Amino acid sequence: MTMQSLQPGRIAVVSGGRSTERERSLMSGRAALESLDRQGYTTVFLDAASTDFADQVRGVDVAFLAIAGQYAEDGKLQGLLELLKIPYTGSGVTASAIGMHKMLAKTVAGAAGVAVLPSVILPPRDRDTITQAITQTIAFPLILKPLSEGGSIGMSVCHDSAELAAALPTVKAADGWFAEPFTTGTPVTCAILEVDGSPVALPPLETLPTDAEFYDYATKRDKTKYRYRCPAELPSATLDAITSAALTAHSALACTGYSRSDFIVTPDGSPVWLEINTLPGLSHAGNLATMAGAAGIDYDQLIRMVLATATTSEGYRP
Repeated sequence: MTMQSLQPGRIAVVSGGRSTERERSLMSGRAALESLDRQGYTTVFLDAASTDFADQVRGVDVAFLAIAGQYAEDGKLQGLLELLKIPYTGSGVTASAIGMHKMLAKTVAGAAGVAVLPSVILPPRDRDTITQAITQTIAFPLILKPLSEGGSIGMSVCHDSAELAAALPTVKAADGWFAEPFTTGTPVTCAILEVDGSPVALPPLETLPTDAEFYDYATKRDKTKYRYRCPAELPSATLDAITSAALTAHSALACTGYSRSDFIVTPDGSPVWLEINTLPGLSHAGNLATMAGAAGIDYDQLIRMVLATATTSEGYRP
């Protein structure tokens, strides 16, 4: 398969969608659209949840994906764009699908040498069987997570058997959940941005929650409950390990364009890889824009660089 640089004509900023991250997606979409308009591009704003989305997107030259979550970041939208032969930003079908499935992503990243936590998928059985399956592998405290959600949606920390028993009725194992150790430490994220075809790690960003037990869904959406520190104030060896792991995960999962890997840095300074975001948020004050700013890349330049990662291709883009 050969690739060549894209000469954008009419750009569709694809946002919204059907996932639980719809509002975050719309925030990213509006910011990206304003930037592209400000820079003189010809744009149209499309909501992926619209019933006539497939017909609307047929008439554009490139899809700029400012969208996240299910039916967006999991390969389904990318598959549609492949069928319609429309170039798009971000990773391809396979990388998107694997990246969205946290256990598969951990398996691939771990096989590439990235440090990950042990985990177990919740079996679709009765509560006692589920509890036994979890506690045979994972010690308390542990955290329950949906297999294919973003934004820390639905996570639940359990410190003992009583808390696990209380949490399980809210979890539908058939929907896809898993458990892993709840590890205290510093949340850090590191973005990869491809520049002239080569992946480059941006300065890692450290998140400091003010009162939450971890960087959960509610905390992420209340700016009074956290603060960023970028570049992260961590030992150089830890920072090097984070950027190396983010680059390795980006490559191992066959991501293209850009990605963002999330870590927890344990009290002894060891970073553990948690997950990858194949379509990081694009709001002005978001993680990606903050890391880009620390690297000397302003917001408009970041949007141009993301757009430049869209490519035309001959054949299927995995």
